[in-house]
Amino acid sequence: MSLMLQTMRRRRSMSLTPMIDVVFLLLVFFMLAARFDQTQSLPITLGTAGSDYSGPPRLVDVTPESVLLNGVETEVSALAWALLPLMENTDDIVILRARSDADVQRLVDVMGILRNQGLTALALVE
Repeated sequence: MSLMLQTMRRRRSMSLTPMIDVVFLLLVFFMLAARFDQTQSLPITLGTAGSDYSGPPRLVDVTPESVLLNGVETEVSALAWALLPLMENTDDIVILRARSDADVQRLVDVMGILRNQGLTALALVE
């Protein structure tokens, strides 16, 4: 009779909890390891000694507090308007130089403003 009781008992089903835990751990790992933002690239030209630069100087110094055009402090919003009289057309090269205190984000912001205002030929020098 004991044999009959054992066969009548229901078999225990496997627990899925450990497998679900592993799946959630993998999900969390891949979500933290993945990059969801799109990487943006800024096309710039590194200034060289043999570059085809012509015309009056167009040197933009980027500092943490201000932007200098040929040594004269200029508002960032008016920088493109101040550069236009120094250029024959909008394809002329504008040279950007970051001062030692300026961070990269500040330089990228100034480059973005110039690009939005139609000046796309930007060269970066040390």
